[in-house]
Amino acid sequence: MRLVSLEGKLVAALFVAVIAAAAIAGWATVWFGSPWYGAAATVLALGVPALVFARQLAQPVASLIRALSGSVVAFRDGDFSFSIGTRRGDEVGELVAAHNELGRVLREQRQHLFQRELLLDTVVQNTPTALVLVEPGGHVIYANVAARLLLTEGGSLAGEDFAALVASAPAPLARAIAGGGDSLFSVPFEHEDETFHLSQREFKLQGRPHRLYQIKRLTRELARQDVVTWKKVISVISHEINNSLGPIRSLSHSGRELARLGDSARLGIVFDTIEERTRHLEGFISGYARFAKLPLPRPERVEWTPFLAGLARHYPFRVAAIEPAQPGWFDRAQVEQVLINLLKNAHEAGGPAEAIEIGVAQGARETRIEVADRGSGMSETVLANALLPFYSTKRAGSGLGLALAREIAEAHGGRVQLANRPGGGLAVTLILPLVAEGKD
Repeated sequence: MRLVSLEGKLVAALFVAVIAAAAIAGWATVWFGSPWYGAAATVLALGVPALVFARQLAQPVASLIRALSGSVVAFRDGDFSFSIGTRRGDEVGELVAAHNELGRVLREQRQHLFQRELLLDTVVQNTPTALVLVEPGGHVIYANVAARLLLTEGGSLAGEDFAALVASAPAPLARAIAGGGDSLFSVPFEHEDETFHLSQREFKLQGRPHRLYQIKRLTRELARQDVVTWKKVISVISHEINNSLGPIRSLSHSGRELARLGDSARLGIVFDTIEERTRHLEGFISGYARFAKLPLPRPERVEWTPFLAGLARHYPFRVAAIEPAQPGWFDRAQVEQVLINLLKNAHEAGGPAEAIEIGVAQGARETRIEVADRGSGMSETVLANALLPFYSTKRAGSGLGLALAREIAEAHGGRVQLANRPGGGLAVTLILPLVAEGKD
């Protein structure tokens, strides 16, 4: 059963006091024969008891308000352990109950947050990827176990100057960090050469810019990928060699029989076929040898007008945009070979030859050369594997064209992108640094 509210108690008390005061005022007027005595008696009858009653009535409310104020201050400071006990059933009691429920919810949320933070810290500390967080002043504010082992052989990094740590680190690591982007590098680590991948990201933490460095060991993963790749290479080469040796063996037997029978006319056809299959096999092996022995690029300044004119002598195309005024900076022969292969693929894609185009665009730090066609494009599966060595959907393809493009682009410090075009066709974009590393 709900108790009478605080306002109801005050009204009832006031009503009783007014009746009592009226009675006292009437008695005083009759007794002393003057209304002034009645007024004075009324004031005394109402004022003194009302003050005493109001003080007694407000005291528990004031205590609750002080308790609520103190609890709110504790909440502000992150202490959610306070709760207030009361048996009131009025509006003040409802406020206290709501306050206690809020404290309970905040306690549970804080506990859950603490458990998640503990789990996250455990995962981050035990991940094999080295993580280093650096604040704007250049000091380390967080480093996990892998980072401490890599940079200080297990010592603490908190508060250390990151630039000083990098200066004392192996030169390949220092160069990779100075580059400001993602890169691969190899350093001696635990008595053997280890390959690492470095990624650098900037983000804001509490309104201030911070930088996160992630260094991941890749030697084991690369070794596993090497085994997979070599198995695929051996399979592809074996398949191609057998496809040529089988017909050659059969034709040799046929040639021997024709020679025994003296059929010189048909014997010439046999020798021509053997020569054609041998030439095909030689070209196939030479292609793989060129891919394996790709020399390091020798970048130079390349003017766009004569460069594009030279490409047009191999395969026709139209220029999609105005040529940049600033020359390119790349190995002319290697990039030219890449673009010739891409133009050849574009002409074999099945679209109209007049729709094939090359666009060149320059940004602040990179040059983008795009070869686009209106052929059949690629499926999602082919797009995901097209840049892998030895992957080909063509019946007589070696699977080296796009892989070679990727190899040359990455040797320049760039990359290759593939994307289907809206309305049909494929766009292959060769992205190269605008200026070579270390060149003014």
